[in-house]
Amino acid sequence: MLKNEDQRSEAAVKQRLHGLLGAMQRHRTKAGTLAPAVDHVLKVSHSDWPGLFHGYSVPALPRTNNDLAQFLGAHRYHERRATGRKGAAPALGLRGSVQLVAYTATRLRPFTGEELAPDQTQRWQALHQRLETRRQQRTPRRRFRRAPAAYLAKLEADLLQLILPP
Repeated sequence: MLKNEDQRSEAAVKQRLHGLLGAMQRHRTKAGTLAPAVDHVLKVSHSDWPGLFHGYSVPALPRTNNDLAQFLGAHRYHERRATGRKGAAPALGLRGSVQLVAYTATRLRPFTGEELAPDQTQRWQALHQRLETRRQQRTPRRRFRRAPAAYLAKLEADLLQLILPP
């Protein structure tokens, strides 16, 4: 359920966007060569209108990109502080989806050890396997970026071993 303030801001945003789209439609002829782009914006806005304001129905969702950036920035800050790194850990890109969900959930309330134990072991193992597969795919790319000549030489030697008889 929306709070009154959120309902008012949703109505205000809808009204302002509706007004902007109306102005774009009225002044389309003044756009010159950009008239097809105006038509496209109007068409897409009209077809997407029912879902454009879905974010207002999710109470804890940050309302603006600034709020979302602040939320993610806080996560990066705490991670850097905990790990001692100056930049974000490389694993954030690899395991970021899991880390951000955990970070978000733990900000809501503390969890006990029993709650953190996986209750669906097969789903947890499948997720772990997907993450491990992604990690293994990234390893050769990192090795190639660090030393391309050495990586290609090892790759060639491995290939020759497969081709030549023992």
